[in-house]
Amino acid sequence: MMQSPKSHKTQEKGLLSSCLKKAGPYAYVVPAMTIFAVFLFYPFFKTIYLSLFKTNKMGEAKLFYGLGNYKDLLTSQSFYNSLAVTFFFVVIVVAGSMFIGLLAAVLCNRAFPGIRIFSTCYALPMAIASSSAAMIFKIMLHPSIGIVNKLLGLNINWISDPKYALVCVALLTAWLNSGINFLYFSAGLSNIDESIYERASVDGANGWQKFWSLTLPGLSPIMFYTLVVNIIQAFQAFGQVKVLTQGGPGESTNLIVYSIYRDAFFNYRFGSAAAQSVLLFAMIMALTLVMFRIEKKGVSY
Repeated sequence: MMQSPKSHKTQEKGLLSSCLKKAGPYAYVVPAMTIFAVFLFYPFFKTIYLSLFKTNKMGEAKLFYGLGNYKDLLTSQSFYNSLAVTFFFVVIVVAGSMFIGLLAAVLCNRAFPGIRIFSTCYALPMAIASSSAAMIFKIMLHPSIGIVNKLLGLNINWISDPKYALVCVALLTAWLNSGINFLYFSAGLSNIDESIYERASVDGANGWQKFWSLTLPGLSPIMFYTLVVNIIQAFQAFGQVKVLTQGGPGESTNLIVYSIYRDAFFNYRFGSAAAQSVLLFAMIMALTLVMFRIEKKGVSY
């Protein structure tokens, strides 16, 4: 028996309405995915593309070079020096920023007059631009008028000496990152049940035992997250190096991000810079995956 045109149209409308309802949630994702596509996915794949070419001074791919840029990097002493400098820098920054953040959070995890003022001061570095902080730091470390030399009674040219330049930049970066770490750790401490400290006190535990056996395990999820974020941020440090040392003296502070910048915008070797970017991404990705693999061994939820 044939359907009437009216019932056929009704079925089509019902089918269309059903399809629209199913597609509705995806429509909300379209603006975000568009932004990601323009500002994240396209630059990412364009970087991989450029890493396979020799480019002109405008960054346009001109000569297909295959894996040549990668081979050149893996046989370059300057690239290996950048890797070594970067890893040493990351270790100092991550250890220093997490230590400062955790210490400040523990000190502020109690009620006393002016606690909000102290908390604001400890969190303040997260609101300071790295370039502004680097300019102030540069004046403080000046060999003749800097306050650091005057307080210590020394005459050291801190950022022009290869022995101290990297450590100075790393300590500044650690301080800049400590503000957000302080907020993370403060939030984690507020979620630890105070009753477990009372029971530990009844059992005769001292302050260090309570910190080691109760506070650190309770903070382990936050510490893991903070560790991952700090490592990624440290690998991407640029502004303070640009202002303080420009990768010098020599190549003692030539972090891989600054090396990418210098290759692209000073030497006009965009293909080599793109290859370094891809290798940096691969290293951070591999390190992050390894950390997530070992997460269950050291993190208790």
